[in-house]
Amino acid sequence: MTKKIKVLIVDDSAVVRQTLADILSSSPEIEVMDTAADPYIAVEKIADELPDVITLDIEMPRMDGLTFLEKIMTQHPLPVVIVSSLAYENSSMVFRAIELGAVDIITKPRVGTKQFLQESTVRICDTVIAASQAHLKRIAVAKHVPPKLSADVVLALPKHKEVIQTTEKVVLVGASTGGTEALRIFLQTLPHDTPGIVIVQHMPEHFTRAFADRLNSLCKISIKEAENNDSVIRGRALIAPGNYHTLLKRSGTRYYVEVREGPLVSRHRPSVDVLFRSGARYAGPNAIGVIMTGMGNDGTSGMVEMRDAGAFNIAQDENSCVVFGMPNEAIKAGAIHKVLPLENIAAFLLALSKNN
Repeated sequence: MTKKIKVLIVDDSAVVRQTLADILSSSPEIEVMDTAADPYIAVEKIADELPDVITLDIEMPRMDGLTFLEKIMTQHPLPVVIVSSLAYENSSMVFRAIELGAVDIITKPRVGTKQFLQESTVRICDTVIAASQAHLKRIAVAKHVPPKLSADVVLALPKHKEVIQTTEKVVLVGASTGGTEALRIFLQTLPHDTPGIVIVQHMPEHFTRAFADRLNSLCKISIKEAENNDSVIRGRALIAPGNYHTLLKRSGTRYYVEVREGPLVSRHRPSVDVLFRSGARYAGPNAIGVIMTGMGNDGTSGMVEMRDAGAFNIAQDENSCVVFGMPNEAIKAGAIHKVLPLENIAAFLLALSKNN
Protein backbone atom coordinates (compact mmCIF):
# COMPACT_ATOMS: atom_id res chain seq x y z
CA MET A 1 0.00 0.00 0.00
CA THR A 2 1.34 3.40 -1.01
CA LYS A 3 2.20 5.66 1.88
CA LYS A 4 -0.03 8.73 2.01
CA ILE A 5 1.31 12.29 2.02
CA LYS A 6 0.92 13.72 5.52
CA VAL A 7 -0.18 17.37 5.51
CA LEU A 8 -0.25 19.91 8.35
CA ILE A 9 -2.65 22.83 7.71
CA VAL A 10 -1.67 26.12 9.38
CA ASP A 11 -4.32 28.86 9.13
CA ASP A 12 -6.00 31.14 11.68
CA SER A 13 -9.42 30.69 10.06
CA ALA A 14 -11.37 27.67 11.32
CA VAL A 15 -13.45 27.71 8.13
CA VAL A 16 -10.36 27.59 5.92
CA ARG A 17 -8.77 24.86 8.04
CA GLN A 18 -11.87 22.69 7.75
CA THR A 19 -12.36 23.40 4.04
CA LEU A 20 -8.74 22.62 3.22
CA ALA A 21 -8.91 19.48 5.35
CA ASP A 22 -12.00 18.30 3.46
CA ILE A 23 -10.39 19.07 0.08
CA LEU A 24 -7.09 17.36 0.82
CA SER A 25 -8.76 14.36 2.43
CA SER A 26 -10.71 13.81 -0.80
CA SER A 27 -7.47 12.71 -2.47
CA PRO A 28 -6.57 9.05 -1.96
CA GLU A 29 -2.90 10.10 -1.88
CA ILE A 30 -3.18 12.65 0.93
CA GLU A 31 -3.77 12.39 4.67
CA VAL A 32 -4.44 15.50 6.78
CA MET A 33 -2.13 14.87 9.71
CA ASP A 34 -3.46 17.80 11.76
CA THR A 35 -4.35 21.49 11.70
CA ALA A 36 -3.00 24.48 13.63
CA ALA A 37 -4.41 27.96 14.20
CA ASP A 38 -0.99 29.64 14.34
CA PRO A 39 2.74 28.85 13.98
CA TYR A 40 3.28 28.28 17.71
CA ILE A 41 0.70 25.50 17.72
CA ALA A 42 2.19 24.21 14.46
CA VAL A 43 5.62 23.88 16.10
CA GLU A 44 4.10 21.67 18.82
CA LYS A 45 2.41 19.50 16.17
CA ILE A 46 5.66 19.15 14.19
CA ALA A 47 7.52 18.12 17.35
CA ASP A 48 5.07 15.25 17.79
CA GLU A 49 5.00 14.17 14.14
CA LEU A 50 6.85 15.42 11.07
CA PRO A 51 4.54 16.28 8.12
CA ASP A 52 5.47 15.72 4.48
CA VAL A 53 3.93 19.07 3.46
CA ILE A 54 2.74 22.18 5.32
CA THR A 55 0.06 24.50 3.94
CA LEU A 56 0.62 27.93 5.44
CA ASP A 57 -1.31 31.19 5.63
CA ILE A 58 0.68 34.43 5.64
CA GLU A 59 -1.52 36.66 7.79
CA MET A 60 -1.87 35.14 11.28
CA PRO A 61 -1.78 36.31 14.91
CA ARG A 62 1.32 35.99 17.12
CA MET A 63 3.62 35.15 14.19
CA ASP A 64 3.13 35.84 10.48
CA GLY A 65 3.54 33.06 7.95
CA LEU A 66 6.66 34.45 6.28
CA THR A 67 8.53 34.60 9.59
CA PHE A 68 7.48 31.02 10.31
CA LEU A 69 8.49 29.96 6.79
CA GLU A 70 11.95 31.45 7.28
CA LYS A 71 12.35 29.59 10.60
CA ILE A 72 11.29 26.31 9.00
CA MET A 73 13.72 26.68 6.11
CA THR A 74 16.68 27.61 8.29
CA GLN A 75 16.06 25.06 11.05
CA HIS A 76 14.33 22.05 9.49
CA PRO A 77 13.40 22.50 5.79
CA LEU A 78 10.02 21.04 4.82
CA PRO A 79 7.92 21.48 1.65
CA VAL A 80 5.61 24.45 2.25
CA VAL A 81 2.67 25.61 0.12
CA ILE A 82 1.43 29.13 0.86
CA VAL A 83 -2.39 29.44 0.89
CA SER A 84 -3.20 33.08 1.53
CA SER A 85 -5.53 35.96 0.69
CA LEU A 86 -2.70 38.40 1.45
CA ALA A 87 -0.73 36.82 -1.38
CA TYR A 88 -3.73 37.53 -3.64
CA GLU A 89 -3.36 41.25 -2.89
CA ASN A 90 0.42 41.65 -2.53
CA SER A 91 2.72 40.20 -5.18
CA SER A 92 5.84 41.16 -3.20
CA MET A 93 4.68 38.70 -0.52
CA VAL A 94 4.54 35.96 -3.15
CA PHE A 95 8.09 36.57 -4.33
CA ARG A 96 9.38 36.82 -0.77
CA ALA A 97 7.74 33.47 0.05
CA ILE A 98 9.35 31.87 -3.02
CA GLU A 99 12.74 33.33 -2.08
CA LEU A 100 12.38 31.86 1.42
CA GLY A 101 11.73 28.43 -0.07
CA ALA A 102 7.97 28.00 -0.53
CA VAL A 103 7.34 25.37 -3.19
CA ASP A 104 4.18 27.00 -4.53
CA ILE A 105 1.49 29.61 -3.86
CA ILE A 106 -2.28 29.24 -3.83
CA THR A 107 -4.01 32.61 -3.70
CA LYS A 108 -7.44 32.92 -2.14
CA PRO A 109 -9.75 35.97 -2.22
CA ARG A 110 -10.87 37.53 1.07
CA VAL A 111 -14.53 37.20 0.02
CA GLY A 112 -15.97 33.80 -0.89
CA THR A 113 -12.86 31.94 0.26
CA LYS A 114 -14.63 28.66 1.09
CA GLN A 115 -16.32 28.46 -2.33
CA PHE A 116 -13.09 29.42 -4.09
CA LEU A 117 -11.12 26.71 -2.33
CA GLN A 118 -13.78 24.09 -3.03
CA GLU A 119 -13.78 24.99 -6.74
CA SER A 120 -9.97 24.67 -6.76
CA THR A 121 -9.92 21.15 -5.37
CA VAL A 122 -7.92 19.52 -8.18
CA ARG A 123 -5.31 22.28 -8.27
CA ILE A 124 -4.87 22.28 -4.49
CA CYS A 125 -4.40 18.51 -4.33
CA ASP A 126 -2.02 18.57 -7.31
CA THR A 127 0.02 21.35 -5.70
CA VAL A 128 0.38 19.49 -2.41
CA ILE A 129 1.36 16.27 -4.22
CA ALA A 130 3.94 18.24 -6.24
CA ALA A 131 5.30 19.82 -3.06
CA SER A 132 5.73 16.41 -1.46
CA GLN A 133 7.96 15.39 -4.37
CA ALA A 134 10.22 18.44 -4.27
CA HIS A 135 13.88 17.39 -4.65
CA LEU A 136 12.98 13.71 -4.50
CA LYS A 137 14.24 11.17 -7.07
CA ARG A 138 10.88 9.54 -7.61
CA ILE A 139 7.72 11.42 -8.48
CA ALA A 140 4.16 10.23 -7.82
CA VAL A 141 1.48 10.80 -10.43
CA ALA A 142 -1.68 12.39 -9.06
CA LYS A 143 -5.03 10.70 -9.66
CA HIS A 144 -7.43 13.08 -11.38
CA VAL A 145 -11.17 12.94 -11.85
CA PRO A 146 -12.12 15.78 -14.25
CA PRO A 147 -11.39 15.29 -17.97
CA LYS A 148 -7.99 16.46 -19.14
CA LEU A 149 -8.43 18.56 -22.28
CA SER A 150 -5.80 18.74 -25.01
CA ALA A 151 -4.60 21.74 -27.01
CA ASP A 152 -7.28 20.91 -29.63
CA VAL A 153 -9.78 23.01 -27.66
CA VAL A 154 -7.66 26.15 -28.22
CA LEU A 155 -5.76 25.47 -31.45
CA ALA A 156 -6.72 22.64 -33.81
CA LEU A 157 -4.06 20.63 -35.62
CA PRO A 158 -3.40 22.15 -39.07
CA LYS A 159 -4.79 20.47 -42.18
CA HIS A 160 -1.83 21.68 -44.24
CA LYS A 161 1.80 22.21 -43.28
CA GLU A 162 2.72 25.86 -42.77
CA VAL A 163 5.37 27.34 -45.08
CA ILE A 164 8.01 28.98 -42.89
CA GLN A 165 9.10 32.27 -44.46
CA THR A 166 11.89 33.23 -42.06
CA THR A 167 14.99 31.69 -40.51
CA GLU A 168 14.79 33.79 -37.32
CA LYS A 169 14.94 31.56 -34.25
CA VAL A 170 12.30 31.76 -31.51
CA VAL A 171 12.51 30.16 -28.06
CA LEU A 172 9.45 28.70 -26.32
CA VAL A 173 9.67 27.83 -22.62
CA GLY A 174 7.32 25.95 -20.30
CA ALA A 175 7.64 25.68 -16.51
CA SER A 176 5.56 25.03 -13.41
CA THR A 177 6.46 24.13 -9.80
CA GLY A 178 9.86 25.64 -9.04
CA GLY A 179 9.82 27.53 -12.32
CA THR A 180 9.90 31.06 -10.96
CA GLU A 181 13.44 30.68 -9.65
CA ALA A 182 14.50 28.47 -12.57
CA LEU A 183 13.38 31.14 -15.02
CA ARG A 184 15.25 33.83 -13.09
CA ILE A 185 18.48 31.82 -13.26
CA PHE A 186 17.96 31.07 -16.96
CA LEU A 187 16.98 34.59 -18.05
CA GLN A 188 19.58 36.49 -16.01
CA THR A 189 22.43 35.01 -18.05
CA LEU A 190 21.03 35.89 -21.48
CA PRO A 191 22.58 38.76 -23.52
CA HIS A 192 20.78 41.58 -25.34
CA ASP A 193 20.82 39.78 -28.73
CA THR A 194 19.10 36.61 -27.49
CA PRO A 195 16.40 35.29 -29.87
CA GLY A 196 12.85 36.23 -28.94
CA ILE A 197 11.36 34.16 -26.12
CA VAL A 198 7.77 33.27 -25.14
CA ILE A 199 7.23 31.69 -21.71
CA VAL A 200 4.37 29.86 -20.04
CA GLN A 201 4.86 29.65 -16.27
CA HIS A 202 1.91 28.21 -14.39
CA MET A 203 1.01 31.14 -12.16
CA PRO A 204 -2.25 32.72 -10.95
CA GLU A 205 -3.81 35.73 -12.60
CA HIS A 206 -2.64 39.10 -11.20
CA PHE A 207 0.91 37.85 -10.52
CA THR A 208 2.42 37.34 -13.96
CA ARG A 209 2.75 41.09 -14.56
CA ALA A 210 4.57 41.61 -11.25
CA PHE A 211 6.70 38.55 -11.98
CA ALA A 212 7.63 39.91 -15.40
CA ASP A 213 8.42 43.35 -13.96
CA ARG A 214 10.64 41.79 -11.30
CA LEU A 215 12.56 39.77 -13.89
CA ASN A 216 12.84 42.83 -16.13
CA SER A 217 14.64 44.67 -13.33
CA LEU A 218 17.15 41.82 -12.95
CA CYS A 219 17.91 40.83 -16.56
CA LYS A 220 19.78 42.29 -19.52
CA ILE A 221 16.96 41.40 -21.92
CA SER A 222 13.56 43.09 -21.82
CA ILE A 223 10.86 41.05 -20.08
CA LYS A 224 7.15 41.86 -20.01
CA GLU A 225 3.79 40.22 -19.51
CA ALA A 226 2.51 39.28 -22.96
CA GLU A 227 -0.25 41.35 -24.51
CA ASN A 228 -2.18 40.45 -27.63
CA ASN A 229 -0.20 41.21 -30.81
CA ASP A 230 3.12 41.82 -29.00
CA SER A 231 6.03 41.15 -31.37
CA VAL A 232 8.47 38.38 -30.51
CA ILE A 233 11.82 40.02 -31.15
CA ARG A 234 15.47 39.63 -30.20
CA GLY A 235 16.33 40.79 -26.71
CA ARG A 236 12.77 40.33 -25.38
CA ALA A 237 10.95 37.65 -23.40
CA LEU A 238 7.15 37.61 -23.15
CA ILE A 239 5.48 35.86 -20.20
CA ALA A 240 1.97 34.49 -20.71
CA PRO A 241 -0.54 36.26 -18.44
CA GLY A 242 -2.18 34.16 -15.76
CA ASN A 243 -5.56 32.69 -16.73
CA TYR A 244 -5.03 33.28 -20.49
CA HIS A 245 -3.59 31.01 -23.15
CA THR A 246 -0.73 32.51 -25.15
CA LEU A 247 0.04 31.34 -28.70
CA LEU A 248 2.90 32.09 -31.05
CA LYS A 249 1.72 33.40 -34.43
CA ARG A 250 3.48 34.58 -37.58
CA SER A 251 2.68 37.09 -40.30
CA GLY A 252 5.28 36.88 -43.07
CA THR A 253 8.61 37.11 -41.25
CA ARG A 254 7.13 38.66 -38.09
CA TYR A 255 6.48 36.53 -35.03
CA TYR A 256 3.92 37.80 -32.53
CA VAL A 257 1.70 36.43 -29.76
CA GLU A 258 -2.02 35.95 -29.50
CA VAL A 259 -3.47 36.08 -25.97
CA ARG A 260 -6.88 34.50 -25.67
CA GLU A 261 -9.40 32.98 -23.29
CA GLY A 262 -10.32 29.31 -23.44
CA PRO A 263 -10.87 26.17 -21.36
CA LEU A 264 -8.17 24.61 -19.20
CA VAL A 265 -5.76 22.52 -21.27
CA SER A 266 -3.84 19.76 -19.48
CA ARG A 267 -5.56 21.30 -16.43
CA HIS A 268 -3.85 24.65 -16.95
CA ARG A 269 -4.52 28.10 -18.35
CA PRO A 270 -2.08 29.20 -19.69
CA SER A 271 -1.02 25.80 -20.98
CA VAL A 272 2.45 24.84 -22.18
CA ASP A 273 0.87 22.42 -24.67
CA VAL A 274 -1.00 25.29 -26.34
CA LEU A 275 2.17 27.39 -26.68
CA PHE A 276 4.23 24.48 -27.98
CA ARG A 277 1.58 23.45 -30.52
CA SER A 278 1.50 27.00 -31.88
CA GLY A 279 5.29 26.92 -32.07
CA ALA A 280 5.19 23.69 -34.06
CA ARG A 281 2.72 25.22 -36.49
CA TYR A 282 4.13 28.70 -36.99
CA ALA A 283 7.87 28.33 -36.29
CA GLY A 284 8.62 24.67 -37.04
CA PRO A 285 12.39 24.15 -37.46
CA ASN A 286 13.02 27.74 -36.34
CA ALA A 287 11.73 26.94 -32.85
CA ILE A 288 13.76 25.90 -29.82
CA GLY A 289 11.66 24.37 -27.05
CA VAL A 290 12.68 24.32 -23.39
CA ILE A 291 10.78 22.45 -20.70
CA MET A 292 11.64 23.08 -17.07
CA THR A 293 10.75 21.91 -13.57
CA GLY A 294 7.10 21.16 -12.86
CA MET A 295 4.49 18.62 -11.83
CA GLY A 296 2.49 16.66 -14.39
CA ASN A 297 2.84 16.40 -18.15
CA ASP A 298 1.70 19.77 -19.56
CA GLY A 299 3.94 20.41 -22.57
CA THR A 300 4.69 16.80 -23.49
CA SER A 301 2.28 16.45 -26.42
CA GLY A 302 3.21 19.92 -27.64
CA MET A 303 6.90 19.03 -27.55
CA VAL A 304 6.25 15.90 -29.58
CA GLU A 305 4.55 18.10 -32.19
CA MET A 306 7.49 20.53 -32.11
CA ARG A 307 9.94 17.65 -32.59
CA ASP A 308 7.93 16.37 -35.55
CA ALA A 309 7.91 19.88 -37.03
CA GLY A 310 11.72 20.06 -36.90
CA ALA A 311 12.21 22.07 -33.70
CA PHE A 312 15.07 21.36 -31.27
CA ASN A 313 13.88 20.52 -27.74
CA ILE A 314 15.75 20.86 -24.44
CA ALA A 315 14.76 19.50 -21.02
CA GLN A 316 16.04 20.52 -17.60
CA ASP A 317 17.76 17.61 -15.87
CA GLU A 318 16.47 15.83 -12.77
CA ASN A 319 19.10 17.07 -10.33
CA SER A 320 18.40 20.75 -10.98
CA CYS A 321 14.57 20.41 -10.99
CA VAL A 322 12.41 21.09 -7.96
CA VAL A 323 9.96 18.56 -9.43
CA PHE A 324 11.08 16.35 -12.33
CA GLY A 325 7.58 15.80 -13.69
CA MET A 326 7.16 17.81 -16.89
CA PRO A 327 10.72 17.29 -18.21
CA ASN A 328 10.61 13.59 -17.38
CA GLU A 329 7.32 13.06 -19.23
CA ALA A 330 8.70 14.83 -22.32
CA ILE A 331 11.87 12.73 -22.16
CA LYS A 332 9.88 9.50 -21.85
CA ALA A 333 7.78 10.55 -24.88
CA GLY A 334 10.95 10.82 -26.99
CA ALA A 335 10.40 14.55 -27.56
CA ILE A 336 13.75 15.77 -26.20
CA HIS A 337 17.02 16.19 -28.07
CA LYS A 338 19.15 17.39 -25.14
CA VAL A 339 18.91 17.11 -21.33
CA LEU A 340 20.88 19.75 -19.44
CA PRO A 341 21.39 21.14 -15.94
CA LEU A 342 19.54 24.43 -15.48
CA GLU A 343 22.73 26.49 -15.38
CA ASN A 344 23.84 25.15 -18.79
CA ILE A 345 20.63 25.70 -20.76
CA ALA A 346 21.19 29.37 -21.64
CA ALA A 347 24.69 28.85 -23.06
CA PHE A 348 23.65 25.81 -25.08
CA LEU A 349 20.60 27.62 -26.43
CA LEU A 350 22.71 30.60 -27.54
CA ALA A 351 25.24 28.36 -29.27
CA LEU A 352 22.44 26.43 -30.95
CA SER A 353 20.75 29.59 -32.24
CA LYS A 354 24.01 30.89 -33.72
CA ASN A 355 25.00 27.62 -35.37
CA ASN A 356 21.68 27.18 -37.19
